[in-house]
Parts: sequence; C-alpha cells; structure tokens
Amino acid sequence: MTTNDDNIIIENVIAGDANAFAVLVERYKDLVFTLALRMLKNKEEAEEVSQDAFIKVYKSLKKFKGDSKFSTWIYRVTYNTCLDRLKKNKRQQNTVAIDEFTEHHIKTLDNALESMEREEKKGAIKRCLELLPSEDSFLMTLYYFEEQSLDDISKITGLTANNVKVKLFRSRKKLGSIFMQQLEPEIIEVYGKALK
Repeated sequence: MTTNDDNIIIENVIAGDANAFAVLVERYKDLVFTLALRMLKNKEEAEEVSQDAFIKVYKSLKKFKGDSKFSTWIYRVTYNTCLDRLKKNKRQQNTVAIDEFTEHHIKTLDNALESMEREEKKGAIKRCLELLPSEDSFLMTLYYFEEQSLDDISKITGLTANNVKVKLFRSRKKLGSIFMQQLEPEIIEVYGKALK
C-alpha cells in the first residue's frame, strides 16, 4: 500500500466515486479501530468512534492536501475524535505509580521479555497496554506496533517530537510497572535473577 495509491483513490472519491472510499475504509479500518480501542478502552465506543472518524475523513477529504501521508492524517483524525469522546465522557483514567521503577529495571525487563516466545510476548504486551491510560496506550501502539516515527506521531497528536519522546519514555515506565504486576508469577520467577 503506497501513498501514491492512496492519493489516486482519494482523487477518485473527490471526483464523485463514492465506492472508492470503501477501499480506504477497508485498508485502514482495523488500525483505526485498534487505536480507538487503545484510547477508549471500550469496544462499543471504539466502534462508534471509528465510524465517526471515517465520516469525518469522508466529509473533509477535499481538505487533505497531501503534505503528509494519508495514514498519518487518518490517525490524527482518529486521535482527535477519541479525545472528543473522552472529553464528552469526562472519564477518569487509572494511573500507575512508577516511582519505584528505575530505568535499569525496565531495560532488564525488556531483555527478559525478549526471551519469551514471540506470540506470548505480543499477547502479554497487548493485555498490559489495555491497562495503560488512553494516551499512553495510543502512543505506544503507534510507535511500537505501527512503527510510526516520532515526527509522524508528532503530526498525528500535535505534540512536539521531543514531547512525544518524553511521553513514550514515561509510558514505557508505566508499562514496565504493569508488567511486573500482571505477568504470571512463574514467568517472574524464571526471570527473577535478571530483574535483581
């Protein structure tokens, strides 16, 4: 999937081919839903926000100038739609104490996690990501799972690249703390020596 391919489809939609938009929806629907779910922590709300995001994208497709990749733009629309929903719900997000966690422990934990089976690691990370506050989960998903650059995440969120970097570091610390609380006791026991 290339940016050029997206641009051709966008031109077709703007020219009146409403069916061409279905191609974009099909291409990005899973990612938009995943990002919304990370932010909202609720399947039904994530589905609604995903639909809202695609409606917004469709209505403002003519405003897309192509300065950034279409994927970056659609992530930004999704992010802003999620923020609007969170503000509307005025929901309090759980926070995790990170004071007791040092950078050394996080690096050691990363090394221990590398030793696990790939799918087991992915599953553990995804379960733990769901316990992070919305914005942290969103940023971690973009950076680690979607492999977006700091600059792309900056464009999506409206934060400076440096601010994104700081937030990612703090999110990793929170995630490390969650790992310590959530991972199976026997996994902790196996890797206990490395964590000391």
